[in-house]
Amino acid sequence: MRAEIVSVGTELLLGNIVDTNAAYLARRLSVFGVDVFHHSTVGDNLERCAETIRQALARADAVLVTGGIGPTPDDATRGAVARALGVELERRADLVARIDERYRGFGRTPTEAAYKQAEIPAGAEAIPNPTGTAPGILASRDGKTLYAMPGVPSEMLRMTEESVLPDLRRRYGLDTGLFPRVLRTRGIGESDLATQLDDLLVHGRNPTVATYVKTGEVEVRVTARAADVHAAEALIAPVEAVIRERVGQYVFGVDDEGYEQILGRLLRERGLTIATAESCTGGQIGDRITSVAGSSAYYRGGVVAYSNELKRALLGVPDELLTEHGAVSEACARAMAEGAAERLGADLALAATGIAGPDGGTPGKPVGLVYIAVCDHRAGETAAMEARFRGDRAMVKERTALAALELACRRLAGSIR
Repeated sequence: MRAEIVSVGTELLLGNIVDTNAAYLARRLSVFGVDVFHHSTVGDNLERCAETIRQALARADAVLVTGGIGPTPDDATRGAVARALGVELERRADLVARIDERYRGFGRTPTEAAYKQAEIPAGAEAIPNPTGTAPGILASRDGKTLYAMPGVPSEMLRMTEESVLPDLRRRYGLDTGLFPRVLRTRGIGESDLATQLDDLLVHGRNPTVATYVKTGEVEVRVTARAADVHAAEALIAPVEAVIRERVGQYVFGVDDEGYEQILGRLLRERGLTIATAESCTGGQIGDRITSVAGSSAYYRGGVVAYSNELKRALLGVPDELLTEHGAVSEACARAMAEGAAERLGADLALAATGIAGPDGGTPGKPVGLVYIAVCDHRAGETAAMEARFRGDRAMVKERTALAALELACRRLAGSIR
């Protein structure tokens, strides 16, 4: 079946917010084998919105609309759907009662504007909204189905999962889906991966194999179309085995498991703790570590010491070291890691110092030069590395944080000393 996504909101056209709803819907639809043929974005204008919906219904079997169903004057989606279907809006007593009930729970009295949310096109159904006041809209005609949902991501997500997707699957008999397995690689470029996997990157296979470049890594995505996860696994497993045989040394994670998850797992398994000392990354390493639920079990804390004064005062980096080698040096990275392990009472400590740019570089120490160190306080050993990353300031910082987490994982796995 063919689907189209319509995102409503002038703020989307102006770039004031990023449209995460459309990306989420496309991903979820693909799981059930639904092909998204078009994605349209339209502002909060009744006529333009109605025309966009008319065009979408002419092209697709199912149209999913997000945004514009709230109580404000610029929320045009309800009227646009009615106009596209050639019907009037009707105020439903049951929806008015639902709004009254929700507002009582807030300790407030609904305004006339709030009751606008009780209006839906004649002949349409209301889609329950468990977390907000605006119900969605479900309308079908001539074998076509339209679903209109809120633009608030949390409300849209729950409505999609609890109402829209179950209805779509029942209505269109979606009994197969797409099941991806993502092998995350580092240390090999996309062109080299493509050369190694050339015979697998063939259009029309099941499962399909494709590569995608991300910051600091390349994904190899193996996607099977199957009735359920068990059938998909039977298709994916032999292809994954071939990929691992050829490029397995570059695979560091699977699906959503990144270095921060791997690091947390390794620390938990060994009953160890870690601390961070950061300069050029400005706290990104600690932020990534603490993005994992339960990280308080192993993360002691971190120091962001941008100035030399704080490197000396908080981490104990010697004056003479900074004078002789400078803050951007392997010696400084080692001293920062050792100081963090000692002063924060951690078994391991990660440190990073460098020049993120766009200014501050010299011929001897160019922009993108970074030094990363990991101190194993238990063994009294510190390992360090030099890297030269390309890209803007944000990319250098992100790549430095990824490399630091990788270094810590390698230390725990015993692959560096």
